[in-house]
Amino acid sequence: MSRIKTAEWILRIAIAGEFFGHGFLAYNGKESWAGWIQDVLSVGHGTALEILTLIGIMDIIFALIVLVKPVRIVVLWMAIWSTITVFVQVFVGEPIWNFLGRFANWGAPLALLMILPRSQKLLEWFE
Repeated sequence: MSRIKTAEWILRIAIAGEFFGHGFLAYNGKESWAGWIQDVLSVGHGTALEILTLIGIMDIIFALIVLVKPVRIVVLWMAIWSTITVFVQVFVGEPIWNFLGRFANWGAPLALLMILPRSQKLLEWFE
């Protein structure tokens, strides 16, 4: 196996682990995250938990996708979503060190995106 293919698999496993772990916590209604959703979206606790459950399901599905076949648009979304969630933590008052300590959350999907075959057409992003 080539070094690039090995690096790809390491990134795929790491990203899947992150998203599966976070997805499981979200699906199970992690209270601090529900509070962040309430703060950011100005919704009630019940609505925040419903949103969190949907986020958890989505994260778990994306974790499985990146393991089975890393679809470029999904990997891009994972990088964007990870960036958003890192900034939310700062917005709701978490220490800046939480932000700095989570650079790999968005960096790993970007690194994977860089080593996946380049796509020339928009539809290739969905393959």
